[in-house]
Amino acid sequence: MAKRPTSYELWLQEEGIPVIDGYGITDVTALARRPWKRTGGSGAYIDLKGMEGFTGMYVCEIPSGGALQPENHLYEELIYILRGVGATEIWSPGEKTRKMHFEWQQGSLFAIPLNTRHRMINGSREPAIFLAVTSAPLMIDLLHNMPFVMGSDYKFADRFDGEHDYFTPTNARNEVGGFINWETNFIADARGALVDPSEAKGYGVRITSFDMGGSTLVGHIAEWPVGRYHKAHFHQGGAILLILRSEGYTLMWPPEAGIRPYQSGHADQVVRVDWREGSVFSPPSGWFHQHFNTGKEPARQLAFRYSGQSGKYLLGCWRAINKEGVRTGVREGGTMIEYEDEDPQIRVDFEASIRKVGVPMEMPRFEYAEL
Repeated sequence: MAKRPTSYELWLQEEGIPVIDGYGITDVTALARRPWKRTGGSGAYIDLKGMEGFTGMYVCEIPSGGALQPENHLYEELIYILRGVGATEIWSPGEKTRKMHFEWQQGSLFAIPLNTRHRMINGSREPAIFLAVTSAPLMIDLLHNMPFVMGSDYKFADRFDGEHDYFTPTNARNEVGGFINWETNFIADARGALVDPSEAKGYGVRITSFDMGGSTLVGHIAEWPVGRYHKAHFHQGGAILLILRSEGYTLMWPPEAGIRPYQSGHADQVVRVDWREGSVFSPPSGWFHQHFNTGKEPARQLAFRYSGQSGKYLLGCWRAINKEGVRTGVREGGTMIEYEDEDPQIRVDFEASIRKVGVPMEMPRFEYAEL
């Protein structure tokens, strides 16, 4: 039986730009973009298998020296600048005289506060390109009334009230839900931002969560060394992963293949996504996924997701599948596979992959458990 489209999917069709699907995209800046009447730029929507109606994503190009049309909407939005320099104007409904602006560059990351009027401006002679992740599917499917979603005059003063320092970078970091959480509305360059140790996720892994704009749509920046890989884990769908540095691959497999998919005869169910700077992918709900750095520099990844534990505001439906959390092993009721429990073939294949490109093996030795 053919699947009926959701309200969000019908809206995508009406937007008149490409909709790209799959497990992942090698380079979002290289996607074919078409003129986008509503925004005044050009763009493409991205609807990967793992997004599952939880998150929306698009890539947009602002012409050289140009600007997009002002817009507002009742869904949350995080923006990462892929290329270019420019500024964003922002103001609350009915308060155009209190308009403020902030500048951005390649690598900048920021939130658009809920329902604020905003306009993206290109400040250079070259096109500017950005990636946006939103909660549009949830809000549009719930309300199914686009004039209301895109035309409400309600001011969420608790989110944004014209504060002059709203987009001034901060270093307010606290431990929340087992992770260091950075509460800031603007990160000048996520490619070089400080990240905190998180060895529970893997040898040499560093992770800092971020919380922006009073949103439940949050994320984290992860980094790990040359010649190493993360522990596998799973969580709810909707998480989106953007590679900021290095190259490598991610393995993803469904829960029915078990924690040792090769050993149990389910190698055909393992999906491999190769990545480099600019790649984006999204693991489906409940699928184990594991990240491997085969490049010659530390890998850095920007993750967009809902707040299950680390953020100030939590989304209950997103944390439901996470059980005891992504930092706890599956044998202790969590969703992570400890190194000693992983499939031995995973390490064998990683060693072969880095040997081909002359990268040294830096993973410590460990003994596999009998399961």
